[in-house]
Amino acid sequence: MSTNPFYVQQPVSFQCSGCGECCRGDPDTHYIELLPGEAKAIYKYLDIGRKAFERDYMVNLPAIGKGVRITEQGYCSLLSSDKRCSVYEVRPLQCSSYPYWPEVMHSRATWNAEATRCEGINQGNAVKPEEIDSQLARFQI
Repeated sequence: MSTNPFYVQQPVSFQCSGCGECCRGDPDTHYIELLPGEAKAIYKYLDIGRKAFERDYMVNLPAIGKGVRITEQGYCSLLSSDKRCSVYEVRPLQCSSYPYWPEVMHSRATWNAEATRCEGINQGNAVKPEEIDSQLARFQI
């Protein structure tokens, strides 16, 4: 049996459509995770103070942690009205690495399950395994 990940044995494809569905979640249980330094980069980019950023954009979910709030409409609070990221240049790792998250890249089944949420999965050109490995390595922080 091969030890290569599924995406080496059978390449995957991905082409972001810009639909914004990856920026959705349940406001009671989801948030955008922020690693150390990411909140500061975002509030500096937005040119607002830390306290204003925390008040207007962050949430503290018990037993999960702090992160960017999901609005009552179910979208990331940093998403603009045209479903574009307002902080794209400094977006968190969670956002910049999507859909190459360890839990999504676990198997062909988890990849295809994510495709029910993301219309760009299994579309476009094949993604080089090295690119996926590079994205996954970012989670080893």
